[in-house]
Amino acid sequence: MGNTAQSKIAEQTNKALPQLLPANSEDSRLTQLLRPYLPQEEIEVIWRAYEYSFNAHAGQTRRSGEEYIMHPVSVACIAAKLHLDGPSIQAALLHDVVEDTKSTLVEIQDKFGPQVAKLVEGLSKLDKIHFEDASQAQAENFRKMLLAMSQDVRVILIKLADRLHNMQTLDHLSPAKRIRISQETLDIYSPIANRLGLNGIYQELEDLCFQYIHPLRYKTITKAILSTRGNRKEVVEKTLFEIREKLTTFKVRADVHGREKNPSSIHKKMIKKHSSFSQINDIYAFRIITQDINDCYVSLGALHSLYKPIPGKFKDYIAIPKANGYQSLHTTLFGPFGMPLEIQIRTESMHHLAEAGVASHWLYKTKDAHVTQLQQQTNQWLKRLLEIQTEGSDSLEFLEHLKVDLFPDEVYVFSPKGTIFNLPKGSTTIDYAYSIHTDVGNSTIAAKINQELVPLRTEIKTGDHIEVITAPLAKPNPAWLNFVITGKARSQIRTFLRSAESNDLVILGYSMLNNALKAFHIDPDSIKKKHWDKLIHDYHMPSKEAVLIELALGKKVNVMVAHQLTAIMDGGKKTINQSKFLDVISIKGSEGMAIQLAICCHPIPGDPILGFINKDSGLIIHTHDCPSIRKFKPDHDRWVDVEWEPEPNRLFNVNLSILVVNEKGMLGKIASVIAASNSNIDNVSLDQPDGSTFATLNFVVQVRNRLHLAELIRNLRKISKINRINRVKSVA
Repeated sequence: MGNTAQSKIAEQTNKALPQLLPANSEDSRLTQLLRPYLPQEEIEVIWRAYEYSFNAHAGQTRRSGEEYIMHPVSVACIAAKLHLDGPSIQAALLHDVVEDTKSTLVEIQDKFGPQVAKLVEGLSKLDKIHFEDASQAQAENFRKMLLAMSQDVRVILIKLADRLHNMQTLDHLSPAKRIRISQETLDIYSPIANRLGLNGIYQELEDLCFQYIHPLRYKTITKAILSTRGNRKEVVEKTLFEIREKLTTFKVRADVHGREKNPSSIHKKMIKKHSSFSQINDIYAFRIITQDINDCYVSLGALHSLYKPIPGKFKDYIAIPKANGYQSLHTTLFGPFGMPLEIQIRTESMHHLAEAGVASHWLYKTKDAHVTQLQQQTNQWLKRLLEIQTEGSDSLEFLEHLKVDLFPDEVYVFSPKGTIFNLPKGSTTIDYAYSIHTDVGNSTIAAKINQELVPLRTEIKTGDHIEVITAPLAKPNPAWLNFVITGKARSQIRTFLRSAESNDLVILGYSMLNNALKAFHIDPDSIKKKHWDKLIHDYHMPSKEAVLIELALGKKVNVMVAHQLTAIMDGGKKTINQSKFLDVISIKGSEGMAIQLAICCHPIPGDPILGFINKDSGLIIHTHDCPSIRKFKPDHDRWVDVEWEPEPNRLFNVNLSILVVNEKGMLGKIASVIAASNSNIDNVSLDQPDGSTFATLNFVVQVRNRLHLAELIRNLRKISKINRINRVKSVA
């Protein structure tokens, strides 16, 4: 048995090189992948492209020491697995010749035609142009590539194949480069693959990024999966047998497969649930491939009669497909021995689409008038990219918008007429308005969610029915930039503001800056011309008005400008008396501003919050439901939109009221649980009515966020003598 396995490995090793090179032979890996779907004449042109690339890269090697030609051939093989057309495969073989050799685009066009030359141009970096820094160069390269993609999606499909092979061969680079490239892949390329429905490439990129960014975690989880494989084999086999038997009973013909989840997806679940590997039971997922859609729903009924479904864990992506065209029924069940089972049910065509996405049926040379829903959605997305690009010249801004639009999690909402809109998770009513049409967004004055008027900054949720109220003379509010998240909304708001009268923008900028200065106890009139001149010089701006316009457009943060001006006034020394302010934390929407957390409601990360500018105290942060803010509500000019940063590195105070049985040692028990939950006690007091068997302990405890607080409360509830625990938000 061992000898057989070893001989197989040896055979594969011996075949590896001849199978890949030379690529222009009948038994090469590339030819074998092309043969099933391309005619002989196209394959011969591809062979010519290989020969040209081979000669152009002659003498060049990769960091691993292997011939450079191995890379473009490997990229072409990945592209061939997606069944891309002949010009795409040629471009994959030639994608580096313009960058790395003496070959020119003119030469490529002469030999292989304008179509191939256009694809190669879209894939080439802008190495010949000088940029101020690396981030600007990277942003401009992404911008160029994505604009080429908006004209021809094959550009990004080849680029994803290129990036996948680069990620597969990262071992020979330094650890720092591995992490940088992996992070770039995770930020841009992996989400694009997901957005285009290329699930196979997306999953592999995610796993490779995880492997290089968190090598120890990857090794640990991989080892744990291998060690549990034998233990769970019996459970998986039993589950497969029972599912197949049940489907046969329901007369459903289907293929049933069980598969291990990827290390990256298991890691995500561990992070999300704050669990260890041993607590993650559902490392296996099951997939059912049926003949037609009716069988999908019959299979679902069969499974729900076999195992109990877990409430709230069912999603129908067949009725409402994802934006990338993905369709499946998802359900989670209590399987044998109480093990949760994640099951996907889909048809053969849905499965093919889930793996190849837009590449599965992108039409390049068709005269068919029928355009699939997926193609329409992809076209809309590409059109949106073009709109964003044409609205501004800043490549970093364009990249920012793109990253937002690649948000993987989505919400599905309904218009008054029942049309379904999908938007990134965290979108607001304003994002929804701009997704309908730019003019609708620009003229929005109010919104209703499920027939109730809500603030425009309200976050929308799946299933919401949304109605936008517009007015002919309405116009975008610059404050919207603090809470909208979609690239289209941000770019359109900025475009409108840029086109507004510059005088109006200057006035608005003055107002925003003055609010920030007053919060720091600085009189705006104390800022002299010489201070402004120094600031203008530091910012490389033409005038004071230009700085104020940047403020109005949201390109600069008012509090940062205020900080700089006060520092200039004091000759570079710190001018803000920190003793006047309890806390200085960074909060999205008011970065760098001195901030006090309101002692009446003690907001913590995870709470919906509002910022109130107090002339004497700076910016005060309250929770949305804090009773004390009602008296300030009418004063709109003093409210600031703020959000928590993802992970503020500090502890926050929370008031807890705990009703306990009044007996000896209770305070000590509670204190030890609080300490064991990695929390601190800032203050404690006791209320005990005369003669009562119960007492109320009032704690001020310190936690990281709402999740940490929830964990603390769960641990406290394990103490049998505790009757009730309340978080108090209305302390006078």
